[in-house]
Amino acid sequence: MDTIKLKKIDIDKKEIKRPIIIAGPCSAETEKQTLETAHELAAKGIQIFRAGLWKPRTRPGSFEGVKNEGLPWLKKVKEETGMLIGTEVATALHVYQALKYGIDMIWIGARTTANPFAVQEIADALEGVDIPVLVKNPVNPDLDLWIGAIERIHRAGIKKVAAIHRGFSTYNKIKYRNEPQWQIPIELKRRIPDIQVITDPSHISGKRTLIREVSQQAMDLVFDGLMIETHIDPDNAWSDASQQIKPDSLKEMLDSLVIRSSNGKDLQMNLDMMRQEIDQLDQELWDVLEKRMKLSKNIGMFKKENNLTILQPKRYNEIMNQRVEVGVSKGFSNEFSEKLFKNIHEESIRHQKYIMNSE
Repeated sequence: MDTIKLKKIDIDKKEIKRPIIIAGPCSAETEKQTLETAHELAAKGIQIFRAGLWKPRTRPGSFEGVKNEGLPWLKKVKEETGMLIGTEVATALHVYQALKYGIDMIWIGARTTANPFAVQEIADALEGVDIPVLVKNPVNPDLDLWIGAIERIHRAGIKKVAAIHRGFSTYNKIKYRNEPQWQIPIELKRRIPDIQVITDPSHISGKRTLIREVSQQAMDLVFDGLMIETHIDPDNAWSDASQQIKPDSLKEMLDSLVIRSSNGKDLQMNLDMMRQEIDQLDQELWDVLEKRMKLSKNIGMFKKENNLTILQPKRYNEIMNQRVEVGVSKGFSNEFSEKLFKNIHEESIRHQKYIMNSE
């Protein structure tokens, strides 16, 4: 992997204090909506305004952004409020258009990050340009793909490269729109110590009621900032209405956050990050065990319908021998591996006994 030395995002050559806050609507819809939102945010001290112009949507027929029409609106935001302005790009042409209108920072979306050819075209278009470029994580939890996109941008000569953590798509939606999988951005920071990580609570949560929770988790992990979709009239937004909040709500939420130490040498920070990773892995262990027990119940139903005994001694011996062998090969003791799968098997039997004895 490339050795990546990065500069911090700044305004007028002055580093922005943590947390970096990037706010604005999911999409620029009209000039009035864009400017009104920007002025309210500026009045609340927000320094970086975001608005989507080119919106890649999952299904055709959805609102796909005002495209180039919105560039003069963003330019006017900068002129009237003094805020930095940023937008998402997906092609080299988007880059050229954004630079033409004085866009201060751009970011690469999750779908684009997943395509190395598209990222390279954007990187080529950025050669010789000195603006911050943010790279969203790919849709799927592929850390190497994320790092590869960051490397491509860095090789183009961009020194102010940051990452946007917007969560990862999963088939089963339980709580969040996109699972945060905090261990992945944590590992990104371990591999690229200089990189700033901006969490996107809007896309992770998918609903405004969870934005503060996700934001606090990001701050507890000492991530560098938040990108929050903020709209003057979120209920009537043309895209992603349920995950946008009003400027007043944004200010209240930010004021309520507990901001942890951002000292990169702080031992407690490192400890908290590792503990957070353990918490995430423990949750995943429970999720896997839950799925396993559901399968055990299905097996219990099958045995009941076909009048088979619960215990299958040959199968049990095969499981124990094979699982213990795998455990030992991964560095676990024979005793631990045997106890672990004995307990798992006993719990499976308990579930099957319940099924067999139910009416």
